[in-house]
Amino acid sequence: MNYEASVRYLLSLGRELAAPTQAAATKFDLENITVLGERLGRPDRAGPSAHIAGTNGKGSTAAFLESILRQAGFRTGLNTSPHLEKINERLRINGEEISDQAFAETFTRIHVLIEELLAAGKLRAHPTYFECVTAMAFRYFARERVEFGVFEVGLGGRLDATNILSPVVTIITRVDFDHENFLGHSLKEIAAEKAGILKPGVPLVLAEQSPEARQVILARARELGCPVIEPARIFRLDHESMRDGSARARIVEVDSAKIFDLAPSLPGRFQLQNALNAFAAARLIQDRGFKIPDGAIIEGIANTVWPGRLEKLQSAPDVYFDGAHNPGSARELAIFLDQNFAGRKIWLIYAALRDKAVDEVAGLLFPHATEVIFTAPSTSRAVSAAQLAEIAGHHAAHFSVIPEAESAFEHTLAKAAPGDAIFITGSLYLVGQLRHYWKRRAQVATP
Repeated sequence: MNYEASVRYLLSLGRELAAPTQAAATKFDLENITVLGERLGRPDRAGPSAHIAGTNGKGSTAAFLESILRQAGFRTGLNTSPHLEKINERLRINGEEISDQAFAETFTRIHVLIEELLAAGKLRAHPTYFECVTAMAFRYFARERVEFGVFEVGLGGRLDATNILSPVVTIITRVDFDHENFLGHSLKEIAAEKAGILKPGVPLVLAEQSPEARQVILARARELGCPVIEPARIFRLDHESMRDGSARARIVEVDSAKIFDLAPSLPGRFQLQNALNAFAAARLIQDRGFKIPDGAIIEGIANTVWPGRLEKLQSAPDVYFDGAHNPGSARELAIFLDQNFAGRKIWLIYAALRDKAVDEVAGLLFPHATEVIFTAPSTSRAVSAAQLAEIAGHHAAHFSVIPEAESAFEHTLAKAAPGDAIFITGSLYLVGQLRHYWKRRAQVATP
């Protein structure tokens, strides 16, 4: 298959997630990916890896850790989800997305094997979209001789397709409410699903958690004999400041008494926690015999790129993309607005998918906005702009409804004054669509 045919076929497999009403009937287990992995020769075990779960911050933590490892001289693989603009973003080697040609070649190989396994009765059902892309990541990284792979869980952990990995280190970032129809309706249930990535004896980096989530994860770690490292306990914050929306901190490593000046490249105070997750993981990887100089940790954190999360596009007016789609990420965005934009006029372009806690997210974000513009990305999973206004309009001081996302963006850009700030948020689908539109818009504007 060529690239276009490969992407079309993957999309024909259906949604990455079932609709909430289908969740109870949807079969989730590791059978498909295990069978496929065995047929491929277990490429997931071709090299060392880190495995990262959590509700918020796992993508940023993965990006920080990959950047550290690359700075240390490793040939890195990074497998994340979802993508913003193009599916190739999910498979990166040394920071570079997989090429269209390599994507097509890798998918074609996976597709042929799936057909063989189905014909032989060794697969009971065709692997899902996510299982196929995960298998592609395993094979692509193995074929390209990646020296260290960093894998982000897609959903949950216990039954996620990435969970056939045998990692050097696992990381669980902050656990919060999201995907409750799949993972459970309490933090304890959700934490148990995230803790499903733990492997016997493999060390865990555990970010700061609510007491109930921490209790569940620590109990599972004890059962499996996993050493647990909590960044909040091994690092002491000596001094902290904010500069242009980004955190700057002097950190003391408690055991060694070493002092580090951290300057995460990604905006938002919460990124300091994600950077420390990656720092702690790098220390554990060092303990396993991998050479990672301290300078590589500092430089890796300072040079990390992770689009779509408090990503600034321009000034006067300031324009930011941030895919705050659940209560936890909305809380962090609200803090960022409070700390950096108090007294300024804020325009919020907002969209959401049907399985999200719209009213709760709106209650956190809308009080910070002068004007909310309800819109919708081009996906059947989106709540319509008009329905969003009915559900959450009462949280906004003023709002308007502009169904087409690009029109909502242009309307806001035309209305905003140079001293204002525009935030596009609520859905990564919206962020991806308008990020792509912004690039095309800039190309048209450039002679």
